[in-house]
Amino acid sequence: MSLVITGTVAFDAIETPFGKTDRIVGGAATYAGLAASYFYDKVKIVSVVGDDFGQEEISILENHGINVDGLQIKKGEKSFFWAGKYHTDMNSRDTLATELNVLADFDPLIPESYQDCEFLLLGNLTPQIQQTTIERLRNKPKLVVLDTMNFWMDVALDDLKQVLTKVDVLTINDAEARQLSGEYSLVKAAKKILTMGPKYLIIKKGEHGALLFGEDQIFSAPALPLAEVFDPTGAGDTFAGGFIGYLAKVGTINFNNMKNAIIYGSALASFCVEKFGTRGLEDLSAEKIAKRVLEFVSLSSFVIEQ
Repeated sequence: MSLVITGTVAFDAIETPFGKTDRIVGGAATYAGLAASYFYDKVKIVSVVGDDFGQEEISILENHGINVDGLQIKKGEKSFFWAGKYHTDMNSRDTLATELNVLADFDPLIPESYQDCEFLLLGNLTPQIQQTTIERLRNKPKLVVLDTMNFWMDVALDDLKQVLTKVDVLTINDAEARQLSGEYSLVKAAKKILTMGPKYLIIKKGEHGALLFGEDQIFSAPALPLAEVFDPTGAGDTFAGGFIGYLAKVGTINFNNMKNAIIYGSALASFCVEKFGTRGLEDLSAEKIAKRVLEFVSLSSFVIEQ
C-alpha cells in the first residue's frame, strides 16, 4: 500500500540574512516527499512541472525511492516559481515573485499504480484540486491529511469547508486556526474546527512547537532551539511529510502514534531549516534522525520530586 502526496514541485529563489540562492528545487510535495521517504518506502507524488524541470531535478526525488509516475511534465511550459526574502527574525518574509505557470490549470491525474493509496497527504493547493484528488481514488485511504493556508480561507472558504468533511487530519498555523474558527482561544478554535470534519487538528506554532487536538485530548510538542536557522522555506511541508510518513510506517492510527508522528515530523523539519532548500533533507541517516528525536524528547522530559 502506498503513501500518495499531492502538492507543488517547483523552483524557488530564496534570500535570508544568511545568504541568497538562485533557482533551486522546492515545492510542498518535494519537501513532504523527501521527509516521508525516510520512514516509508512507497511514497508517490502527484504534481506538475514544465520541461524546464530536468532529469537532474527529478533525480532528487527518485534517489529517495519516490515514485514520480504522477508527475506531469508539460512540454514548452515553465514550472511554478516562487521567490521570497526573509526578515531578520526569520518568522516573516516578503514574497518577491509568484509565477503559477503550469500550476494555473493543474489537473491532478492519478496513475493506476497509485490506486493502492492507503495514506494521502493533500499539500497546500486549491481546495478544488484537493477534492478532485480524493474523488479520483477509487478506495478511501486509511488516513487523509490536509494542509491549507489563510489565502484559501479568504478566496475559497466554501470549497475548503467541503473538502474538510472528507479528511482525517488538518494541519494549519495558529493564525489560520483563529481565522477558520472565528475564535481567539486555540482550545475553542480546535473544538469548532473538529466539528467541521477532521478527527484530529494540528496547529503549527513555528518556533514555539505544535499542538495536537483529538480524541478529547491535547498534546503540546516542543520546537528544538537551533543555533542557526538558514532557511525556513518548506519546514511546514517537511513536518507534514515526516508526520504522515511515520504513521504510514507504524500503520496504526491513534492519538499516541499521532504524538510520536508530530515529534518525528518536527525532527525532520529541524534538519530542513539548517540548510537552503531541500539540501538539509537529501542525505540523512536513520541514526541522525533518531538522535535528533531524542533531543526533542529530552526537551520536555522531567520528573517531579516529592
